[in-house]
Amino acid sequence: MALAQRTAQQSLRRLAVQTPAFKFTTPAAVAFGNAFVAQRRHAAATTVSALQAHDSILAKQRLNRPVAPHLGIYKPQITWYGSAFNRITGVALSGGMYLFGIGYLVAPALGWHLESSVIAASFAAWPVALKVFTKFAVAMPFVYHSLNGFRHLAWDTASLIENGMVQKTGWAVVGLSVVGALGLAVFV
Repeated sequence: MALAQRTAQQSLRRLAVQTPAFKFTTPAAVAFGNAFVAQRRHAAATTVSALQAHDSILAKQRLNRPVAPHLGIYKPQITWYGSAFNRITGVALSGGMYLFGIGYLVAPALGWHLESSVIAASFAAWPVALKVFTKFAVAMPFVYHSLNGFRHLAWDTASLIENGMVQKTGWAVVGLSVVGALGLAVFV
């Protein structure tokens, strides 16, 4: 906050000291376009010393170095994958809902049949293995995102947030998600 105030004060002081340029311009200067010409300075020719050349080589080498700390030095953990999968399932759920909603709205105009009876009849004609696989693929994001949401709600109460418990609950969510999605796919 103090830096922002100081910056604002300095800029206001500079504005107060500057004299407006339009007071000293003549109408003829404005008409011919040379009223507000900025001052120009041409750079002088310089020579590059050996020290400057050495510094430029080091600067080029720094560009090829990995950003520290590089992720390659870390051992992958369940927390990484859990976080990524939670985001992916959230995008898949919301994106799928938006796509189906838009398709359902434009279906009458395009002659598509997305009514519930048509979808149910089409799904009933599929082989059993394809039905179970499709139901598992649809149920998995719902189950995982829901269970991981409960995990995050537990963290909001400052419980189960120790490193060991975070890893255990991460694996528990993965296991329960697979079991729950299989249960929904086979029995529902």
